Amino acid sequence: MDKKVTVLLAEDHTIVRQGLAKLLEAEPGIEVVGEARNGREAVSKVDELKPDVVIMDIAMPLLNGIEATRQIRKNRPQTKVIILSMHSQDRFISELFTLGASGYLLKDSSGPDIVKAIDSVMKGDTYLSPSISKKVIEDYVSLKKTKSSREDLYAKLSNREREVFQMIAEGRSTKEIADILCVSVSTVKTHRANIMEKLEIENISQLIHFAIDLGLVEIQY
Repeated sequence: MDKKVTVLLAEDHTIVRQGLAKLLEAEPGIEVVGEARNGREAVSKVDELKPDVVIMDIAMPLLNGIEATRQIRKNRPQTKVIILSMHSQDRFISELFTLGASGYLLKDSSGPDIVKAIDSVMKGDTYLSPSISKKVIEDYVSLKKTKSSREDLYAKLSNREREVFQMIAEGRSTKEIADILCVSVSTVKTHRANIMEKLEIENISQLIHFAIDLGLVEIQY
């Protein structure tokens, strides 16, 4: 009997995560070995469970899917990452594939498309949702996708600064961020000052709008 493909689901919306789990568990060749509700949990569970594939949402709390993908591909390059997004014109498609993501799925993808994506990446291929616009595919293939000035500024941040940036944008206090990252409050304050300088912003309100504009955090209603 062939070995099942093991999958970790990283998605902060419970109903979406449970729906994906139910869909994949109906496939005889796939086993869902774990679920993660945020990016930090996804990184930790990949280290623990060593899945073949991670299906990764982009906009998640504590650590977004882009930074989680970066860490997972660095720590365990044999694990394939398939990005899950609501946006067919997502500005981070090129960066995600550069980081080592193997697939890009839209959240309205059909069950067969999701299974096909898993099968494709396990064969070493790249998978893009069929409904992603032709222009996005051409941009990726030609590597000529032009980044906005905001993305250029964001690219200047270190990995740790990106973690702090997201948690500030989520409304977490300096003390809370320090506790999560196991660093001092003064270290977080230094990161915050460096972030604002690199992003050319002056206050937290501008930082939050910056994060929302990039799609790294979701607007809460």
